[in-house]
Amino acid sequence: MAAIDFRTASVKTGFSIVSMIASVVSWNDARMTRNSLSKLTTRELDDIGLVRGDIEAIASGALIR
Repeated sequence: MAAIDFRTASVKTGFSIVSMIASVVSWNDARMTRNSLSKLTTRELDDIGLVRGDIEAIASGALIR
């Protein structure tokens, strides 16, 4: 009879559910930030020192003021 090694069916260490969930949470935070800033008027953006062109950079975390 052939022996089956069940230990080889373990989860790979390079992939985890936690990292996948963190990616989804990060994406959702950027989406919510982008949507919230896009709803502001040009005057409101100017009051907080932003222009419309800054929205994507802020949502992605590339622009920090």
